[in-house]
Amino acid sequence: QVQLVESGGGSVQPGGSLRLSCKASGIIFRLSNMGWYRQAPGKQRELVATITNGGNTNYADSVKGRFSISRDNAKNTVYLQMNSLKPEDTAVYYCNAQSLIGVNYWGKGTLVTVSS
Repeated sequence: QVQLVESGGGSVQPGGSLRLSCKASGIIFRLSNMGWYRQAPGKQRELVATITNGGNTNYADSVKGRFSISRDNAKNTVYLQMNSLKPEDTAVYYCNAQSLIGVNYWGKGTLVTVSS
């Protein structure tokens, strides 16, 4: 049974930082491509950042230079370091895992609120 458990969300003021974590189980983590997506109220879910099993990263234009995705294969965990947070970053952030055969798995999400 695949489980993706996100943590690290919370409330922060504009300009602040948060680090999200996603611990995976039930998958061959080192072979999986991992990603973070987010969904703001009234909007569709959108890609934030991805990291391949080889360590290649990709970011949405809106977060480039502010967010950083990384992974620790020994801990089966993917991270999202978020700096210089803006109110428009407010959303539920979801962890995604994609297996070698293209099956997608999702976590339940963690809420990030950026507000003064």
